[in-house]
Amino acid sequence: MPDEQGKRSTRRQGRARTGDEPPLTLVDGQGAGNGSGKVPGQTLRSADGGNRSRPPRVNRARLSVILFGLLVLALISTVFGMMMAVAQDLPSLETTNEFKASKNSVLTDNTGKKRLAVLTGNENRILVGSGDIAPSVKHAVIAIEDKRFFAHKGVDYQGIARALWQDVLRRKAAQGGSTITQQFVKNALLAQTDRSIFQKLKEAGLAYQLERKWSKDKILTQYLNTVYFGEGAYGIESAARIYFGRDHPGCEPHCAAALDPAESALLAGLIASPSAYSPVQNPSASLKRRNLVLENMRGQGFLSSLEYDDMTKRALPPVDKISPPHKISSSPYFTAWVEQQLVDRYGTGTTFGGGLEVRTTLDLEFQKAAEEAVGRLGGIGPQAALVALDNKSGGVRAMVGGPDFEKQPFNLATQGRRQPGSAFKPFTLVAALEKGVSPGRTFVSAPKTLNGPLGEFKVKNYEDRYAGSASLATATAISDNSVYAEVGYKLVGTRAVARTARRMGIRTPISTNPAMVLGGLKVGVTPLEMADSYLTLAHGGSRVSGTLSAYDGGPVAYTRVKGSGIGDENDTRSERVVPEGVASQATQILQTVVSSGTGKNAATGDFAAGKTGTTENYVDAWFVGYSDTMTVAVWVGYPTGGRAMETEYRGDPVAGGTYPAEIWRDFMLSVNRIRATRTPKKEPDQPPPGVVPVAPAPSSGATAPSDGNQQRSKPRKKKAPAAETPAPQSQPPENPAPTEPVPAPTPAPAPTPTPDGGSGGSNGAAGAGPGQP
Repeated sequence: MPDEQGKRSTRRQGRARTGDEPPLTLVDGQGAGNGSGKVPGQTLRSADGGNRSRPPRVNRARLSVILFGLLVLALISTVFGMMMAVAQDLPSLETTNEFKASKNSVLTDNTGKKRLAVLTGNENRILVGSGDIAPSVKHAVIAIEDKRFFAHKGVDYQGIARALWQDVLRRKAAQGGSTITQQFVKNALLAQTDRSIFQKLKEAGLAYQLERKWSKDKILTQYLNTVYFGEGAYGIESAARIYFGRDHPGCEPHCAAALDPAESALLAGLIASPSAYSPVQNPSASLKRRNLVLENMRGQGFLSSLEYDDMTKRALPPVDKISPPHKISSSPYFTAWVEQQLVDRYGTGTTFGGGLEVRTTLDLEFQKAAEEAVGRLGGIGPQAALVALDNKSGGVRAMVGGPDFEKQPFNLATQGRRQPGSAFKPFTLVAALEKGVSPGRTFVSAPKTLNGPLGEFKVKNYEDRYAGSASLATATAISDNSVYAEVGYKLVGTRAVARTARRMGIRTPISTNPAMVLGGLKVGVTPLEMADSYLTLAHGGSRVSGTLSAYDGGPVAYTRVKGSGIGDENDTRSERVVPEGVASQATQILQTVVSSGTGKNAATGDFAAGKTGTTENYVDAWFVGYSDTMTVAVWVGYPTGGRAMETEYRGDPVAGGTYPAEIWRDFMLSVNRIRATRTPKKEPDQPPPGVVPVAPAPSSGATAPSDGNQQRSKPRKKKAPAAETPAPQSQPPENPAPTEPVPAPTPAPAPTPTPDGGSGGSNGAAGAGPGQP
């Protein structure tokens, strides 16, 4: 038996390897000798029963390790080579070189032919040395922007890991991992728009090289000379003069050296977002941010506990003491707003020194018409804000943010959050229509105590005047709070109203207190938000925006940007947020406000729909409306808030149907005349799709009442609203109603109407004050 096996083995070894050799098959669990007596793995068996050893397989794990090592070496070599290659860019990073190479950017009107503004970089920036900057400034910037500035070598790997971990925990980009050195390199290279992997690696390489060539103090000084601090402050010296120059008389030419820790902390906090933490636009956020910087300074040993306690008690600089540089602009409120958008999108270096050519949406003739319409106030005391949006594109055609930018840079149109009063009711109306409430459904107009998920809500109409009963459509035209409180609080719900307002365009956080259905909010809204949300109805229920919009889904301020390797064009976008049928119904109802309701002073003879609004004690007055081509929001009041306008309308109170409606009418009539000169054979105006035109009442002229209030020779003594809660912003909720009867609108039959309005609710966060048209 052994001899026979040996013969077979010999035959197998001696057999020639020919093409007709029997095929081999795998035999698991067996192994044949391979000459060394080792069994490498599986055994191959030929068709004739012979076994043959398979060549050993390559170890995959070992191969993977080798390939990974080679890949890492290649990557390191590439990065090292890149770092060596980018070293030639180091000389160009000097701030003086960037200063010399910068070119002013130019803004034009919507035609691209008329210059609107020049954004200057050199004129607004003053370069200073390290000794001209207070140590507290450097400490504050390090504390909030780069805690490990003195420990890393340009790239902070611990910071990157920490930022990634926070991003994972919060499931969003919560922290940044770039160092001050990297931020300086990005600013100096004007590379804010290029955030590719290659660009970031280049910046990291330059930051590494820079740390080898420059001292930490030089890097920090150069960085502070390139940072944008908002309000036209480009560089730390410019920021010190603009924000705190009046607090340090005679500090020039080195105001940055005079800053104390509280002032330094405020400026350092602005770096991350000059608009979000602006003491002008968002004082509460600015204060929190400043105190966070102070807390970090204390934690890192830059401040003692006593110094920290003292600095956190300091007030922010008053708005009237902040002195932005003179702007080369024919419409500074608008261009300052556009300027901040450009900084957010393209960075400070490119915006102010990249030689950009920006075509805005502003129509200079419309802008002049808006300023003339607002001039109706004639310096009597109250001021006005106006925002006009194009219905098709969402572009801002005109913006009035105040009477004098040099004296009052605060933009009332984009930054002034004021209580909307009854101008907020269209959101309640749309929410009700979406839920199936018929415009003709009637409700009791009487004092009420409504019970709901948020408790009791007591409502009284102003001076106890009620219609007895009124349909939803009639209640809109005469602004009956008793009806609207029942519809909004009982049938629809405050959360549904808040959701509707957000969908339509309101960005400010909306409270869900009972009084909000009548416009009594915890935080007010801006004219820009109101115009944008009403535009949704003007566009048949779709929000109109663009790829270059001011914010996601918002209005558009510019449509083209060229220069510095940038070639951006706006693409108009629309998104349906309200059913078309609901939008059409709401528009028909809001038409009656102008044709026969509280907004008669806004009538132009063409299609118009809108809503008046007035808050408690005549603090705020609104008219927001739209024609077939344009949506316009007008607000009138005192900028500081809390001051009543009881006699400013020719001895009578200023309500939504007075100055605001008249300003709206004057502006729209001017726009129509301008359009007629541009298109001699102008087609008749057409209302939005699906809207049934309602014949407007003839314009009553400057003396015609919008809501009845102006017919009184002197204001009536007002009754105190039931259990009213003061408004947090000294701007109470909605305002008194007219005392003269308003004819019932046509959409639904109604009994003889009584004066408009109702009392505020006891559960109102700002109080629901008496409703005003």
